[in-house]
Amino acid sequence: MGSPFLITLATMALFSSLAIASDPSPLQDFCVAINDPKTAVFVNGKICKDPKVVKANDFFFRGLNKPRNTANRQGSNVTAVNVNNLAGLNTLGVSLARLDFAPHGLNPPHTHPRATEVLFVLEGTLHVGFVTSNPPNNMKNQLFTKTLNPGDVFVFPEGLIHFQFNFGKTNAVAFAGFGSQNPGVITIANAVFGSDPLISPAVLAKAFQVDKKVIDLLEAQFS
Repeated sequence: MGSPFLITLATMALFSSLAIASDPSPLQDFCVAINDPKTAVFVNGKICKDPKVVKANDFFFRGLNKPRNTANRQGSNVTAVNVNNLAGLNTLGVSLARLDFAPHGLNPPHTHPRATEVLFVLEGTLHVGFVTSNPPNNMKNQLFTKTLNPGDVFVFPEGLIHFQFNFGKTNAVAFAGFGSQNPGVITIANAVFGSDPLISPAVLAKAFQVDKKVIDLLEAQFS
């Protein structure tokens, strides 16, 4: 009969392996089960090309050196490079983006539901930050902010609301790396006030503790 120590160790190892086992993280918002394969779609990646016909261009993307147009309401432009426009990223678990900011341009509060983001500032100065998830005991969500200059790096943990703001008088450029081939993005204001169909103004008025007229005004801005 084995020693009690070895039995305990083996039992702990078994339960540890069960504790860390889980389904793979989804690469899309949802996947509704279906019995008819003719109307099904492939999930958690894209169907793979036959390796015999793969070319170097499947792993190639050109143009991130070019400034993007920031003449919009936010004064910013995000150029994403992910599996949707660089097929070679499929199954590799990484992607990136170029972020251009006009003076006082903003990448508004948003989240990436499937990836941590690492931001590197190339030009200009950015004020960045993220907010923690809801803490226990009715404590307040904590805000972490930092002013970034060229060469600085900042990390935004997966799923947390974050932003980047150029408070300088010149353009700013940054590059971001993501731990997913398809990190996804949810822009908070657009999702809350511009969904299709719209969230009931009564729900939002109650949630934000404001008059319904305020919600009507906000929904008119985003719908």
